[in-house]
Amino acid sequence: MFVPAKSWPEPIRRSVAVAVAAMAFLAVAPAQADPGVRVWADTADGFAGTSGGTTGGAGGATVTVGNYADLVKYATASAPHVIRVNGTITVAPYGTEIRVASNKTIVGVGTSGQIVNGGFFLGSGVHNVIIRNLTIRDTRMTSDDPDDKEFDYDGIQLDNAHHVWIDHNTITRMNDGLIDSRKDTSYLTVSWNVLAQNNKSFGIGWTTNVTARMTIHHNWIRDTKQRNPSTDNVAYAHLYNNYLQNVTSYGNYARGATKMVLENSYFENVKDPYYKDSAAQLRQSGSTVVKSSGKQQSGGSAFTPSSFYSYTLDPTAQVPALLRTKSGPQANIGL
Repeated sequence: MFVPAKSWPEPIRRSVAVAVAAMAFLAVAPAQADPGVRVWADTADGFAGTSGGTTGGAGGATVTVGNYADLVKYATASAPHVIRVNGTITVAPYGTEIRVASNKTIVGVGTSGQIVNGGFFLGSGVHNVIIRNLTIRDTRMTSDDPDDKEFDYDGIQLDNAHHVWIDHNTITRMNDGLIDSRKDTSYLTVSWNVLAQNNKSFGIGWTTNVTARMTIHHNWIRDTKQRNPSTDNVAYAHLYNNYLQNVTSYGNYARGATKMVLENSYFENVKDPYYKDSAAQLRQSGSTVVKSSGKQQSGGSAFTPSSFYSYTLDPTAQVPALLRTKSGPQANIGL
């Protein structure tokens, strides 16, 4: 039997009113984020976010892959795709670099996506590519090629590509470079990655032109030897909030005619933390160097990154702890 609300006892009417008001508030109140959880954007920042931006496969079909054949099928397709990697994919033949076409996002599902025994290659003219939230590992040939000279098995190689975002990956134990940005690759942002346990970490150049623009921020580079990065003939190289740890050959190196701005980075147990060639410009501010030796060399005005894009510096003292937890694949990306 229906009883009109006006006939309800006063205590019940008050209780119902409070409940209705609470439900109405919850329906419109914004969700409160956990202060320990960062919300990660799906579009690139830094130079990859300029001059048209980098959105990857946005607008194309979203597919989930768990085997090598499907990954190759969609990564090389002419149409845009968002490719979610769920699980461990072993590359064959060993050391193969999958040739990625334009307008692709390749993203690990949470922390599950792994590419083993191979990597990725972005060739001339390839553009608008996001490689994100993956572990790329293990092409090392220690017994056959201890100096990484015979086998070119990179984690990610880019030759004259543009508008590329490499974000939140762990790349480790590859036989040549973890990342090689070559031959005028430009509008590149490399952010929030772990680059670890390798001879050659991150090489940039292989060109006499001085046109490339790139942003390198919030990367944890550890237990490496050379190219951390070695930045040759880059028109605008902006490095900030990176953490270099246990580097045995050299750290941030501005080569050729590079203009480099280095801000709020943390160098721990690094030989030659940062320095430049005579023709290069390196403007440094806010960085911390501990338990390190060798060159800390700057000079020249370089450029002003904020004239190209906006960014926020994290305090240098917070960088090691921040990158130990927030670099590499994250559980809340790719879901």
